Amino acid sequence: MTTMTDDRILRMQQLVSELNDASEAYYNGQAERMTDYEWDARFDELRQLEQETRTTLPDSPTQKVSEDSISGQKEEHEFAALSLAKTKQVADLVKWAEDKPIWISWKLDGLTLVATYDGGRLTKVVTRGNGHIGTNITHLAKAINGIPPTIPHTGHTVIRGEAVISYEDFERFLMESGEDYANPRNLASGSLTLKDADEVRQRHIQWIPFTLVYTDVDIDSWGQRMAWLDQQGFTTVERQFLERPSETAVEQGIAAFTQKVVSRQNPFPVDGLVICYDDTVYAQTGSVTGHHATRAGLAFKWQDETAETTLSEIEWSCAASTISPVAIFQPVELEGTTVKRASLCNISECERLGIGGPGTRISVIKANKIIPKVIAVKEGVGKFTIPDHCPVCHAPAKVKESEVSGTKTLHCSNPDCPAKQLRKFTRFVSKEGMNIDGISEQTLSKFINLGWVSEYADIYELRSHIRELALMEGFGEKSAANIMRSIDKSRQVEAHRLLYALNIPLCGLDVCRRLLSAYTLDELVAMAIADKGTATSATPAAQLDLFAPQQPEPQDVFAHINGIGPEKSAQFVRWFRDEHNLARYRRLMEKLQVSTPDIAPSGTRCQGLTFVVTGDVHHYKNRNELKAYIESQGGKVASAVSGSTSFLINNDAASTSGKNKKAQQLGIPIITEEEFIIKYAND
Repeated sequence: MTTMTDDRILRMQQLVSELNDASEAYYNGQAERMTDYEWDARFDELRQLEQETRTTLPDSPTQKVSEDSISGQKEEHEFAALSLAKTKQVADLVKWAEDKPIWISWKLDGLTLVATYDGGRLTKVVTRGNGHIGTNITHLAKAINGIPPTIPHTGHTVIRGEAVISYEDFERFLMESGEDYANPRNLASGSLTLKDADEVRQRHIQWIPFTLVYTDVDIDSWGQRMAWLDQQGFTTVERQFLERPSETAVEQGIAAFTQKVVSRQNPFPVDGLVICYDDTVYAQTGSVTGHHATRAGLAFKWQDETAETTLSEIEWSCAASTISPVAIFQPVELEGTTVKRASLCNISECERLGIGGPGTRISVIKANKIIPKVIAVKEGVGKFTIPDHCPVCHAPAKVKESEVSGTKTLHCSNPDCPAKQLRKFTRFVSKEGMNIDGISEQTLSKFINLGWVSEYADIYELRSHIRELALMEGFGEKSAANIMRSIDKSRQVEAHRLLYALNIPLCGLDVCRRLLSAYTLDELVAMAIADKGTATSATPAAQLDLFAPQQPEPQDVFAHINGIGPEKSAQFVRWFRDEHNLARYRRLMEKLQVSTPDIAPSGTRCQGLTFVVTGDVHHYKNRNELKAYIESQGGKVASAVSGSTSFLINNDAASTSGKNKKAQQLGIPIITEEEFIIKYAND
């Protein structure tokens, strides 16, 4: 017969195993095993049991820093990177602050990196690892935005920051790569396991310093230390100063940050807030308890509002590479909105929660105030059943178990299933592509799952479903009519937008423009598909020797065009030589009127110059009009400031934006729009 203490020890062993397993997945780019809400609940339960039994098990997460296990050369940290104690109570923050001046900043959700500078040069970048020893990834620093190779200060400097990926860059990467990651943090941590800096650069990782660990400059104020980092050219974490941290002041400060989360004004993922003392000398006087330095800072996590409701059905939605279960339940009010559906992620998550059939009682939250989540089953009813066919194309569906994480997911066996192309359809309708306003990724998913859309041309047949669309939840006659007008308007499209919309691998807008600067759209397609002994009516005889004994390899067809090269050429040619792609392209072309605007320079005023444009413009309609003018005068427009940039155009020359800081660091002139016009646009 077991005692109560034995039962508690067994529960503690289970919790340690579950938490460590989830932590390893979380910090190493694997599929996540549990929500933040569940991790916090289990962690708090374990800590309570440790206090009750006065026992701490080996490897307990309450006694160590969660560790990334990125392979590579190990490096001992000069200053230990300990984690922060957490709370969900404002009263705890006020008590901890002790009426001393504090700062509130974002708790960014990425991967912590420590950068060291000596003599004004970057000497190393190391992951947090276990807080004492990390992995040296200095070779990837040039591929991470926000880590300058040099800074003005020539002394010894150690900075801790978070490597994050914005929601926008995350969605763009998934759309263009076809890869599948759960969230931006998952992509960021997975990217830093790569060896190729060029591949990492494509992920658009941004490093945001959140504290100055050490400098030989005498600065005792945390706020002044962060301002000093700004002066060195870094883009530091957003923060707010509270001189008197009363409960009202702290609540107002938290509310301001919370509103930015709810309204999605913050471009980067966060999982809470951090408060720290402005007095850095006082902050160092605390003790170390477990793996926390008691006065180094305190993390605040939002108290998730929960609601209990009844499961109506499980809807299986096919999107990208998996068929995912979605809980449809009786509507509940959460965080000021009505919620009646939430993703259940995958089969493993359903089994872990113990999801049943209709009538099952469940608890629901909006994680971090945004994402609806089912967090618990209160009472199971019936059985959880897994479909054996894809809900979109009806091909057999198969359960797969990941060799890395053990996660079970459902997959359609049809490689051409339209639902697997969701992100491609999203790029097709995007502003940069066909610019079809009113059709979001979620809306496209509905169209695909209803069987209305299976290829690009089908979007131009949606008018036959306008009545059904008008009756769908969240639409109505007006929005349905607006979508149809936007679809009709997109029938007239410029060639470079169409090429971009086709989702040809490695063909971004710049590549599309470069291709079309050398050949017309018809010529590009004809050259791509030309085979020995074949010809097409669109192929100009002057361009092609159709009966030559050997046609160029795919990588050679367009490699001679400036900025294309063999890899982009090969991807373009292979896409059009695929018979399915070509057939769908031809069906799409029957719906469109494609124009090719004259993109040859009409002047030479900007010849040989490269510009970067940022911020608002006042004389031109928008930045695109200014960029078009520069290109019409023989100039180039880049998206990021680099050593080859001639001028940065910014009407706010005193801005502390990342582009301004980069330009100042590299000695690149920053000019206003008016200065540009005087020098390069006046007659």
